[in-house]
Amino acid sequence: MRGIAAAAFAAVIMCASAAQAETGAAVVSALRADIDKMYPDIEKLYVDLHQNPELSLLEEKTAAKLAERMRKLGFEVTTKVGGTGVVALMKNGAGPTLLVRTDMDALPVLEQTGLPYASKVTMKDAVTGDMVPVMHACGHDVHMAAWIGTATILARRRDLWRGTLMFIGQPAEERVRGAKAMLADGLYTRFPKPDMALGLHDHDATPSGTVGAVPGYIMANADSVDLTFYGVGGHGAYPQTTVDPIVIAARFVVAVQTVVARENDPFDPAVITVGSFQGGLKHNIISDVVKLQLTVRSYKPEVRERLLSAIERIAKAEAQAANAPKAPEMRVIESTKATYNDPVLTERVAKAISAVIGEAQMTHPPMEMGSEDFSEYVGAGVPGVYLWIGAVAPAKYAASKQGGPALPSTHSALFAPDVVPTLKTSILAETVAALELMTLR
Repeated sequence: MRGIAAAAFAAVIMCASAAQAETGAAVVSALRADIDKMYPDIEKLYVDLHQNPELSLLEEKTAAKLAERMRKLGFEVTTKVGGTGVVALMKNGAGPTLLVRTDMDALPVLEQTGLPYASKVTMKDAVTGDMVPVMHACGHDVHMAAWIGTATILARRRDLWRGTLMFIGQPAEERVRGAKAMLADGLYTRFPKPDMALGLHDHDATPSGTVGAVPGYIMANADSVDLTFYGVGGHGAYPQTTVDPIVIAARFVVAVQTVVARENDPFDPAVITVGSFQGGLKHNIISDVVKLQLTVRSYKPEVRERLLSAIERIAKAEAQAANAPKAPEMRVIESTKATYNDPVLTERVAKAISAVIGEAQMTHPPMEMGSEDFSEYVGAGVPGVYLWIGAVAPAKYAASKQGGPALPSTHSALFAPDVVPTLKTSILAETVAALELMTLR
């Protein structure tokens, strides 16, 4: 049996009658009051997370902060799942199990926002070993603060839902490794396998105060490719005695663009980007090795395979044409599936959120070539909903649409969300979505 408050919440979503809607509106008003009351503490947490970011695979202090707060809320907490991952469970009678995920890692970016709480952190990258600046340039600090806010409301208002909450803090999203690591470490076997998964991301191209709930595919497959070309080094003044891998790699960079331009159906989204080209040490030395790093994006599995196969084919062909001493080496070091929103669940969540914030505040962003390893939870057999939360100050958004300054994207050193409305909307949307999915029908 649902409690009176739960029935009231369902009423505001379904609007069965004027009397029910009036009662339900009171519940929503109470939720907003809860958010306003806790907001100073949530913003304090957000500032702390922003000032103290940690790189992928190194989120130890971040995870500890989240775990401590979840324990205080009454969750049963397990740490070090899949590395630094956090799993927090709260059981509240019979009902579905809902996974609510936040990512925790930051990026190797030197912050240039000018914010009074801008990050000054540097860390040694766990993969490259390089000492780099660190910034929450993708809004994971927003996600974590909102995650704690949502957990706080749900923990205090257990009369509004039934079932099991499974809040997870995930490492290494930026390297699309964390979800796989948590699943490999028994996320769906050591703990109750969820019936549904819920996640969100701040959105750098929609106004704050808005929410996007888009059914179907929303983000792409992603593959990170390391490619090494070999040559015969020597003196730059005597190139005839060498095989120059820089020339081989340069020809490859140009030739590989024809894969998308001439081998792929224009109606099938595809991207091949060479993000790093490293070779040589001095003006007058021809190197014997060049290393490239590529990102490859797609949606269809067959397109993905075609792109990767073509990269390998062209690399080998260019090396052979230059009489290289050995074939190039290609490794796919990181990959994740396209992110898919279950249409039925997404429609339910969209209606619930729209009833609370208004249809005018709902957005419908198109599919993007960005990627997210939230897709791994869905790919492991759990239907999911992934929300977009507008993060751009409305005045800046309007100015950009009128030809004003371009909006900084996530991963930019200049990216900073419109904090107050972005955080409050994130908490409200995630809470309403969770209550909708945890309401017995």
